[in-house]
Amino acid sequence: MNMVPKIKIEVVCGTDLASRVVETIQQVANTGSVGDGKIFVIDVTHATRIRTGEQNELAL
Repeated sequence: MNMVPKIKIEVVCGTDLASRVVETIQQVANTGSVGDGKIFVIDVTHATRIRTGEQNELAL
């Protein structure tokens, strides 16, 4: 069995940028080969920056 090296990319962004981020990743990561991967878009309901305590959009 031939194993293909994998990489995992995680991005958190505002809703207004989500479609642009998906489009960019799709364009850059596409090799046309089996194993190019999948993109999942999920809602992040809360974010906190540990160092400053900033919440949600300010934490991004």
